Amino acid sequence: MSDTYKLVYFNLMGRAEPIRLIFAQAGVAFEDQRIDRAEWVAMKSQMPYGQLPVLEINGGQKLSQSRAIERYLAKKFDLAGKDEWEQAKVDEMVMGVEDLLVKLQPWFNEKSEAKKIEIFRTLVDEEIVPFLTRYEKFLDANGTGFFVGDKITLADLSLFHIFWFFNKLLPGSLRKYAGLTSFQARMNGQARLKEWIDNRPKTEA
Repeated sequence: MSDTYKLVYFNLMGRAEPIRLIFAQAGVAFEDQRIDRAEWVAMKSQMPYGQLPVLEINGGQKLSQSRAIERYLAKKFDLAGKDEWEQAKVDEMVMGVEDLLVKLQPWFNEKSEAKKIEIFRTLVDEEIVPFLTRYEKFLDANGTGFFVGDKITLADLSLFHIFWFFNKLLPGSLRKYAGLTSFQARMNGQARLKEWIDNRPKTEA
């Protein structure tokens, strides 16, 4: 009997979307439980770290921390890299995304629209452009059209989502990066990913 999975998160992409992309690419069914703030208040004390996302496995085991969930599922579904070196490189690529998300946090948290714009302009110059330039080089150096190895891994799914996010915030932001543009087109053409993206709930973030 195969395992059952329930992913608990808000009705957002946020920290859960790379996990959903893993399930989509693997072709594995899961319950996508999206809760509102009132439900979260009632559930929070039951969660291991008092935060989301949480993955429930077979109705009992609970795994928290988005990166831990991603790694667990990537290993289960052969998306973690074919050997120890590739697995380490996948982790490296994903942790680079994590570093950037930490730097973006002040922008996410800022309530003032004026300050938000000011923060974002600085982030584009100091963080986002260097990030895109760096990952364009990584992609080119690997030479397969993927970031690690010669097939889709967690690294590709994580980067696919963050590039999608940048393109939503700054339409055309990938235009000067030919490799990243081709990568996005290739990933968008993956049948399982395309089906998920075409049918996923429409949310603001």
